Parts: sequence; C-alpha cells; structure tokens
Amino acid sequence: MTEKQKLAHWNDFVKQVLDSTDIDENEPETERLKRVARLESEPEEWFKYYFPRFSYAPAADFHKEATRRVLENEEWMEVRIWSRELAKSTRTMMEVLYIVLVGHIDKTTQEPQVKRGKSGQQITIRHRKRYVLLISNSLDNAVRLLMPYKANLEYNHRIIQDYGLQQSVGNWEMAEFTTLGGVAFRAIGAGQSPRGARNEEVRPDIILFDDLDTDAECLNPELIAKKWRWIEEAAIGTRSISQPTTLIFCGNRIAADCCIERATRAADITDERNIRDENGVSVWPEKNTEVDIDRVMSQKSYASAQKEYFNNPLTEGAVFHKMAYKPALPLAEYKVLLCYTDPSYKANSDYKATVLVGYWQEEFHIIKCYLQKVGTAELIDWHWNIMNMVGGLSCYYYIEEVFIQDVIRRELSNAKGPGGKYIPILGDTRKKPDKYMRIESSLEPLHRNGKLYLNENERKNPNMELLDEQFQAFAPGSYAHDDGPDAVEGAIWLIREKLARSEKQGIYHFARQENGNRL
Repeated sequence: MTEKQKLAHWNDFVKQVLDSTDIDENEPETERLKRVARLESEPEEWFKYYFPRFSYAPAADFHKEATRRVLENEEWMEVRIWSRELAKSTRTMMEVLYIVLVGHIDKTTQEPQVKRGKSGQQITIRHRKRYVLLISNSLDNAVRLLMPYKANLEYNHRIIQDYGLQQSVGNWEMAEFTTLGGVAFRAIGAGQSPRGARNEEVRPDIILFDDLDTDAECLNPELIAKKWRWIEEAAIGTRSISQPTTLIFCGNRIAADCCIERATRAADITDERNIRDENGVSVWPEKNTEVDIDRVMSQKSYASAQKEYFNNPLTEGAVFHKMAYKPALPLAEYKVLLCYTDPSYKANSDYKATVLVGYWQEEFHIIKCYLQKVGTAELIDWHWNIMNMVGGLSCYYYIEEVFIQDVIRRELSNAKGPGGKYIPILGDTRKKPDKYMRIESSLEPLHRNGKLYLNENERKNPNMELLDEQFQAFAPGSYAHDDGPDAVEGAIWLIREKLARSEKQGIYHFARQENGNRL
C-alpha cells in the first residue's frame, strides 16, 4: 500500500468514526454521569455505545465470555484462534480501550473494589493499564491494526465527551502515541527491537500479538522457531515481572507449526472458534448467516476454506498427489458397476457422498459423484439420477449402514420412484477399521500405480471438484472432511469382494444385464 493509499484509508476511517459517534451536547452533567456509570457497569453496553460501527451485530456468547476473562484477570495470557469474520481484532480493541479508559475488575476478589467517598457516595476503583504494545508480522501491518485505536481516541466524539480529550501534543504518531491520560500505545513488527520499551516507569502491561504468522514463513520451520524465540525473549521480555500483564494472541492456525499454535502451550486459555460449530451451525448467526457462509464457501477451494474459516491447515497432496483423470467408458463396457453411499448423520456438518464406480481391466473409474451437505430427500434423488444413467445395465447399490444410518437405508429402500420403481439398495454392515489406514492402504497404491481415475467429463462438476479436493486434503491427523474418499473406498472394497467371489465360483459377468443387485 502506497503512502497515498494509506492516507486515504486513514481519512475514510476517521470519517466513519466521526459520523457514527454523534452526541447530545446539551445533555445535563448529572444525566451524563449516570449514563457513564451505567455503561461502565455493563461492558457490552459500553462497547455498543462507544463503538456503534463495530457493534452492529449483537455479540455471541463466546465474545462475552472472552471479554469477561480479560476484564477479570490482571495477569493473563489468552490465545484467540478465531476464524475470519469473528471480530477477534475488533473485540480485542474494544476490550483494551475499556481497560485503559475505565479499568477492569480486581482479580483477587473478582469484583470491583468499592470505597466510600467524602460525601458518602460509592467510588469504584479499578485497575488500569498504561502501556499497550501491539505486534504483528510487519510494522506496516502493526500500524494498520493500531489505527482504529488512534482514530477512536482522537476523533470519537463519545469518548471525548465522557473521558476528555485524549490526543497529546508532540507525541501522537501513527506507530506510537501517548494519551493525555498517560497511556502509551506502540506498534512494532516481528523482529524489531522492543528493548527498553517503557512509559515512564511502566513497562508494557498489555501486549497484543495479532496476525503474526505468514504463509511463507510457515513453510520453513527454522523461521518459525526463530520468530518464536524473538516473541519469548524480546517481545514478552519487555514486560515487568512484578507488574500484572495481559497478553493476547489473535490469529488463525494456518499451519501445523506456527506461532499461534506455539502460544497455546503457555496460555492460561486457548479459545478456538470456527465459522461453524461441530454441528455445522454458524457460531455467530447474528452476523454470519448460513446463506452468507455458503456463498463465501462456494467461492473458495476446500483447502482454502478449511485454513481460513475452520483453523484446519491442510497439506495438499500429502497422500494423494494430483488426482488422475480420464474419460469414462460407455457403461456397458465395465465388468462391474457399483453405486456406494456414505450417508453421514449430521446434515449440516458432514457431507453425504454417493459415487458410481466402474471396474475395467484392473482400473477403477469414478464415473459419477454427488458430494454435498444435504438431507435424505436429495440423497434419494441422487440415486434416481444414477439409476436413470445406468438404465437396464446391472449395478449394485450399497449404503454404509451403522448406528442410525440403517434408518436412512430404509428410507431409500422404501422410496417409490418414477414408474413405481424402488432403489434396490443394500446395507454395507462391514466393521470398518481405522478410516485413515483403510483409505490410505486401499486407494493410495491404486492412485500411485495408475489404477484409479476420476471422470474427465465430470472435471468441472462441483461435486467432482470437491471429491478431488478432499483427496488432496486427505492426510494423517487432518480434520478435513473425507466423506468422498470414504465412499470411494467402500465401493472399491465391495467390487473387489465380488470379483474375488466371481473368480472363485468361475463366474464372469459384465454390466449387460437388467438393473439390480446381483451376488
């Protein structure tokens, strides 16, 4: 970003602050004091009033819990591994400005210290912080992250009305400034020298680490180790031993070994939040609706979405490097056709997968694939589509059947389609071994030896694209979805079983028979 662009960005931000923080200049002083006292007693209301531009969506429960932890603990280290669009930097900024302008609750009592003034009124004494050090992967990025602090302290009408002018004279730069109340703010990039950082006698007592990791550095373990040594020795080393200090790390887990991951080992708490929870539901629906999330996910590859929104960095191609494609043959030329379904049981979080696999001259061709987060009705439609595609040829239909999945199998069996037909589906009740070992041991040798192909004619189909991406993301210890590869493994295992049985019995049949399961 050029200096001209930086200035334009700053001016736009200042205008937004000015426009969003109107005040009642004629408000009586007694009413103002009551209002301020009420707001200070309710941090969420304080955030809404002083930062309306950032508080347009109600806070989620995890936001409120995070704020409570930070305000109740003077000495604290927290790691916030929050997905993009969950406001980790913004939330942290509002908390920090609350602490430096209002104070926060004493840790020893978990309550504000209350004393009586000379006139008998209650006076709440809270601990305040006096030196905020913000660190990012570069100085430019650190300054960008510090900009909202400076803009609000300088131009927020509501802060100025209730807490007085904040801008000091002669010590008010973009990367470092000190308020009239004596609170210092400083931005530095990772690797810069923070030694000797102090505000009069006070060392940094709030140290913020935001967006520390970069993709390039995470490819080199030595660079990560070097940066982490700097964080431990130089950055955290600026704090005072005797002065309670707040340390907050904000970032995404973009690699298995990264600074945000290393910070979790020493943190008082690690708070990890993905854009959707374990049930596949938005963790902040007031801001991020399911429709909005689906829209963004559709614009990104599976691997990219997992890293940015689910804190699940993937090593692409760790097991299946560059899936092979070739056009599918006419269906009648396959010795065996088998349709296999992995139905999942969490409609919002797991993918349902249905694949049509053909066997030809020791090769396995994934002819058709459906891979989506859908309900049973759509799953039934997939099977009608494949049955129409197969026509009068012989094809086996199987569905994984464990736990509650037998209910789904029965729904498919009972579904009456066009012409009064039924889906001739059987349950695969095989007791399956470890999923990773099963998929890797069965499919990787086929892939490596040129025996496993995806249909070239379906390459641009979003379902086949996702299957390719799930193969690419498949790796030991990965949290990536693998419903597609799992369905392919199920189909190939059954085809091999049927081929072995046919050879043993001396039966060699091709797919030139009427539709239906045949043993």
